[in-house]
Amino acid sequence: MNPLIPLFVVIPLAGAFLIMIIGRFVKEFNKYFASLILFSLALISFYFLFITRENLFVYKVGGWEPINNIPIGIYMVMDGFTAIVVCIINLIGFLSAFYSISYIKRYTSENYFYALFCLMIAGMNGVVISGDIFNIFVFLEISVISSYALVAFGVEKNELEASFKYQVLGGLASFLILFGIGFLYWKTKTLNIADIKGAFSNGYDKTYYLFVQILLLSGFGLKAAIIPFHAWLPDAHSSAPSPISAMLSGVLIKAVGIYVIIRLFFNMFFISEGMSVLITTLGTLSMVIGVFLAIGQWDIKRLLAYHSISQMGYVVMSVGIGMMLISKGVRNEVAALAIAGGIFHLINHAAFKGLLFLNAGAIEYSTGTRDLREMGGLAKAMPVTSATSFTASMSISGIPPFNGFFSKLIIIIAAVMAHFYLLAALAAIVSIITLASFLKFQRYAFYNEDPNKKKNSIKEVPFPMLFSMIILSIICLLLSMLAFPGIREAILMPAIDILMDPSKYSSQIIGM
Repeated sequence: MNPLIPLFVVIPLAGAFLIMIIGRFVKEFNKYFASLILFSLALISFYFLFITRENLFVYKVGGWEPINNIPIGIYMVMDGFTAIVVCIINLIGFLSAFYSISYIKRYTSENYFYALFCLMIAGMNGVVISGDIFNIFVFLEISVISSYALVAFGVEKNELEASFKYQVLGGLASFLILFGIGFLYWKTKTLNIADIKGAFSNGYDKTYYLFVQILLLSGFGLKAAIIPFHAWLPDAHSSAPSPISAMLSGVLIKAVGIYVIIRLFFNMFFISEGMSVLITTLGTLSMVIGVFLAIGQWDIKRLLAYHSISQMGYVVMSVGIGMMLISKGVRNEVAALAIAGGIFHLINHAAFKGLLFLNAGAIEYSTGTRDLREMGGLAKAMPVTSATSFTASMSISGIPPFNGFFSKLIIIIAAVMAHFYLLAALAAIVSIITLASFLKFQRYAFYNEDPNKKKNSIKEVPFPMLFSMIILSIICLLLSMLAFPGIREAILMPAIDILMDPSKYSSQIIGM
């Protein structure tokens, strides 16, 4: 057992507890302590990314060993796919927390903010490392309940309304997920993901199996905000404080939504052609409809929120293509390429969308508005924000040499090689519309004449905010290197292998 795995949950939970106690007596403790513990988690995450490779590490909580190959304890699992996602969670978490040092001064109750932030991180980490489906649900609730409070943190009418909508739809999603888990346990008498896979391999009722799949896909689809489950996202992401918007869009919808869907449908369920077609269709609809909903927006954060739906559509569609090929038992090399494109874009989206929300927060911090029609001429007054937002805009639009270009290119090539020419064409068209949307953002925010003539009162944001934006813009360039074969094989291939060959996951957990 690797004793470092539970630290992903223990450290942020302990951090939230200490912030609430010590933060009452020591001024400024909360903001620097939160950044410190998240930085330590980011270091541990990258340690696992480099040591995991083809390995799979398991931590049995309480030391409970399987009895007759039946897992009776709680398992925490670290494999190639998990390592990538915990790196995303904790790196973006650290940069968002550091950004908040200056940004959050406009709010009261900083102790509550940082405590909830740590709880949200603990919940997301727990979801990703959990090896049994019930604890995925438990940690999911920790993360989303924290996020409900953080969305409403401004306590204005819009924030409270957005949080209420988010809670109602989030509660419905949680009900569907818990219902699905109950049906799984009723039939298989186990909650361990690898053990459930083994129970279903001994024969199952196809109608019952499909019903459970639909329940879980609907529940986690709501958490991931894929169309048609997206109604809560634009309000929640635009109303939250910008560091939280960056976490919700860049991390949370992946960790508690997309990650779990991919993990369950590859490593717990048997991949069927019908379910693969459904997942690919939902991804394609999200990709296309999301971008058309975004292009007419004038509120920066709502524009970015709708683009989150569209960009997650790329990920789901690409993974769905891989699933379809696997279900047919053909062209495994193309299936691997499609899955690689989806995971690559998952990583890229965390970087450029996190950066864009931090840029939006910086603009609002300095100008007091999120409406593009009330901005203009910010390039001279806010040169760092302008440069970093240009990097992020070109990344999300798929312009070389930025990271988004390479992941989108891999997705389009995989679709063409799989003979899904319509999907490849739609992916290219959506990328062009995305570029148009972000050229509008750049023009109105940074290069138009300021309609209010307030240039003299506008200045660049404080250092902590600049630091996080600069680091993320550098990451947007460095991630392009994942397109190179050697680096891609070292980082992405372990994740692809564990998804395409479920026996590698099951055999190392329960010896199947």
